[in-house]
Amino acid sequence: MSLVTPPSAPPASRPTSPTVRSTWRAWRMVALIGVVTVLVSVIALLVRPGGGPSRPLDPDDTTLAGSKALAELLRARGVTVDRVDSVQAAADKASTGHRLLLITDTTYFNEFRLSTIPGDRLIVGNVFGLRALAPGLRRVPEPARTRLRDPECGLPAATAAGSAYMGGMAFRGPPGATGCYPAGDGHTLISFPNAGGTTTVVGDGSFLTNQRLAEDGNAALAINLIGTGRPVTWLVRPDNPPQGESALGESRRSMYDLMPAGIAWALYMSVIALVLTAFWRGRRLGPVVTEKLPVVVRAAETVEGRGRLYRARRARQRAADSLRAGTIDRLTPRLGLGSGAGAHEVVAALAARTGQDPQQVGAALYGAPPVDDAGLVGLAGYLDFIERQVSEL
Repeated sequence: MSLVTPPSAPPASRPTSPTVRSTWRAWRMVALIGVVTVLVSVIALLVRPGGGPSRPLDPDDTTLAGSKALAELLRARGVTVDRVDSVQAAADKASTGHRLLLITDTTYFNEFRLSTIPGDRLIVGNVFGLRALAPGLRRVPEPARTRLRDPECGLPAATAAGSAYMGGMAFRGPPGATGCYPAGDGHTLISFPNAGGTTTVVGDGSFLTNQRLAEDGNAALAINLIGTGRPVTWLVRPDNPPQGESALGESRRSMYDLMPAGIAWALYMSVIALVLTAFWRGRRLGPVVTEKLPVVVRAAETVEGRGRLYRARRARQRAADSLRAGTIDRLTPRLGLGSGAGAHEVVAALAARTGQDPQQVGAALYGAPPVDDAGLVGLAGYLDFIERQVSEL
């Protein structure tokens, strides 16, 4: 008679206070997300020292896309640089004397009003209204890759500067124009006389930016084109474009112009937070657990099932190939042959070992497929007979 000891009662549960380790495990991912968010914000402030969005080719912008360095370099050489953001302000400056009008953006301006301003013009980039601002100039359909290019022209401003970082749009000038920095079927710099001075068009303004100004001949080319001794009227896109400035210009505003300046950084931070949250929650699923199959399928059942499939599809050739391949794989090492032995070697060794007719053995191992089920059964029996003979010898 066996004695059964009754199970002991579970110990009474007692309240426990959370430890420092458990609290750290529960909040460590939240702390990590907070630290990453702060780092991203600090990096964003460092990349944009001005605190706001960059203004490409703006003489007051100190970011990589701005042109503050060029403006200060021109002022150090005694060139007056006046930053304006309206057509009326540019026209007022032109009334004071012969000046150079530098145009980097015409999105919010009326190019026909701009074309009436007298004096020299330097048009930078793929701006709107070239037909009015540079009559006779034609764009080349294929844009040019911005890279280091040689002037290959006789324009003094370009030949003195040498190679520069040019590209963007390529142009063909009117009769009498000078083309420099060739790209494909056109030139990335075109200069030709107009009614009140000289018009110069450059396909890309990267060589004027703070990022590229100190490379190769970029600064020399910029100074030769802009620092001609005359005052410069630098026309830029207004920060808050007036409603009545140009209805045509207002219609050109894209979806990206209507977005707030910080929406890109908000999207980046949202993606980072989503990835960190997915990583944090995904780890709670734990490692992959392997489980045994609930059903064990015997090898004989697998063979019978495959045989029934062969029979249903009348796949006698496939069934015969499987039988022959299995027999050859099992007999080759027993005959002392390598895995790469040819048909003649296998047939000769097998006939010598069993005393069977070589032609009969070759037909059984490498012959034509059976024409009916009886032939397939006979082939299987003969292969089994040969294999048993080799095993018994």
